[in-house]
Amino acid sequence: MVMTPAAPSLLTDQVFVTLRDMIVNGRLPGGSRLRIRQIAEEVGTSVMPVREAIRRLEEAGLAVSTPHRGAVVREVSKDELLHIYDIRMLLETDAAARGAEAASPDQVAVMSDKLELLRDAVADRDVDGALDRDEDLLRALYGSQPNRHLVELVEGLWHKCRIFKIFGAKTALESGDDALWVYPTRLVEAARQRDGREAAAATRESLLSARGRIESFMSDSLPQE
Repeated sequence: MVMTPAAPSLLTDQVFVTLRDMIVNGRLPGGSRLRIRQIAEEVGTSVMPVREAIRRLEEAGLAVSTPHRGAVVREVSKDELLHIYDIRMLLETDAAARGAEAASPDQVAVMSDKLELLRDAVADRDVDGALDRDEDLLRALYGSQPNRHLVELVEGLWHKCRIFKIFGAKTALESGDDALWVYPTRLVEAARQRDGREAAAATRESLLSARGRIESFMSDSLPQE
């Protein structure tokens, strides 16, 4: 792999982004070892920024630590994608409906603020920022209903499928697909109207749309099993 050296203060961020993009684009396939010293030599830095970048990859669900091998790129499959999104469909349509029906004006205002930040991230073509702001908006919506365990379960699924979500957001941004902000806009309006049925419908359509983009991206970009 070839990496461009960066200023010291930006090394961790740039190593993280470079490795993340290589994983998403299939240049670092699942199971590839992330050798800290090798990467450090290629970027011309110490091992500490690289170690931190790899830790962030693990937090993002893109890499895992294994006995005797250190960190490796997480292996993903279409079956895993479908299983996770089936569960998300069940939980998040219910969470959206309950949240919209219970949302207060203050909670709708928070969602509206997150929507504007999401639009800004999309305009800047910031994949990670768009995903983070989308999750913030959904967290506000789902958190409007009283079952905290439901929100925790959903957040756990987000972490498990972060790599899939990156695939989907990257595809949407590159193709000019407006799905990244159209469905959240519908959710904010549904919460404003306290329309649980519309919130559930928008959530289902959003997840189906995202799953389709991700399947297509994986077929085109990742090695076939």
